[in-house]
Amino acid sequence: MNLPADLSYTASHEWVRREPDGSLSVGITDHAQAQLGDLVYVELPKPGRRVKAGEAVAVVESVKAASDVYAPVAGEVLASNDALAGAPEGVNEDAYAAWLFRLRPADAGELAGLLDAAGYRATIGEA
Repeated sequence: MNLPADLSYTASHEWVRREPDGSLSVGITDHAQAQLGDLVYVELPKPGRRVKAGEAVAVVESVKAASDVYAPVAGEVLASNDALAGAPEGVNEDAYAAWLFRLRPADAGELAGLLDAAGYRATIGEA
């Protein structure tokens, strides 16, 4: 399974990449997209929305099921990857390139509570 060591993860299957400007890019893990199957629809948040850690922010829908995507930390949505609205299969093609939304964290200290690749691997039973 593809699990980049430079990303952070949540137990609810989101990946988090810290961008140079301090924002966070958020997507679903390769494990999550594989479990869902072929994505057919994504519902993305609107920029400016303030979210709490653990709040459902986006939805990904496959031929099998719909699944919420949760905010890894509290903050403000800065952008959504609108290209995925017309081509949700991009998540299946490369889950780590297909970010869903970008967030400005309210408290950068919350990032310490995220999992590293080894922690996420243990969470999904692939330790």
